[in-house]
Amino acid sequence: MEMDHMNITVDKVYEWLSGVKDPEIPVLSLVDLGVITNVSVDERKVTVEMTPTFVGCPALEQMQQEVREVIEQHGASSVTVNISFKKPWSSDLITENGRAALKSFGIAPPQGRQLFADLGMLEHPACPRCGGTDTEIRNLFGPTLCRSIHYCHHCHEAFEQFKSL
Repeated sequence: MEMDHMNITVDKVYEWLSGVKDPEIPVLSLVDLGVITNVSVDERKVTVEMTPTFVGCPALEQMQQEVREVIEQHGASSVTVNISFKKPWSSDLITENGRAALKSFGIAPPQGRQLFADLGMLEHPACPRCGGTDTEIRNLFGPTLCRSIHYCHHCHEAFEQFKSL
């Protein structure tokens, strides 16, 4: 790994962190998930602010450790990872790349948080496998609190949806 002792910048830190994957959805980086909410650099001292998707996130310690390790590998003299709930995480923070990664992984991306005229948009997301919209919610609670389970009547497959929060 390249050591860049002299010139650590905020942009470089974000670039490095784009390689740190969410432990529960390994195709999605923490940057694309939107949980890296701020980075500051003072010479070789880096501070990262993270806002987890929810308060009880079981992967939080692992994510913090991986963030520290990646930045230290690039020559930072100290790395601080602060957890912040000043502004709650929202599914709107997932980048377009993140939404595409979720879909390719077989998880329907969350709907935007705009006002819905029809609650069916939340209950009947498009299937990430076939694109069909004849879907139904089967379980509001998926393998994690941020996902739900749906069924597609077109391709007859179950799929997860990342909840809109």
